[in-house]
Amino acid sequence: MGARSKARKRALDVLYAADLRGETPTEALDRVIAAGDGPPNDYTLTLVRGVAAHVERIDQLLGEFSAAWSLDRMPAVDRNVLRLGVWELLWADDVPDHVAVTEAMALVQDLSTDESPQFVNGVLGAIQRARPAVG
Repeated sequence: MGARSKARKRALDVLYAADLRGETPTEALDRVIAAGDGPPNDYTLTLVRGVAAHVERIDQLLGEFSAAWSLDRMPAVDRNVLRLGVWELLWADDVPDHVAVTEAMALVQDLSTDESPQFVNGVLGAIQRARPAVG
């Protein structure tokens, strides 16, 4: 697993924990750092802070493009993987679109339901195709 893939997994851990605890992503990141879990990889910091900075817009887009699935109805893993994927698609200029989608699918394939990769691919693909209108 490459360094950025590990960073995405660690960012997902932080976002998932924030989601379950009712924290902001930044609060969860600060808690993890304060707990002595070591300084996260720079890209983990970038991902968590990026999602935190744009979470309202990201969640709005997910609501629009998730084919009648509300955010609350999505498994927490899928919801947070999608947040990472949308942030990389729209705000990470150094990440090719296909990498953002592939990495998101790999995370849910390992950590979520059997249907999750197809769902994540569909949502991210729709956002990617609509990017000129949504970005």
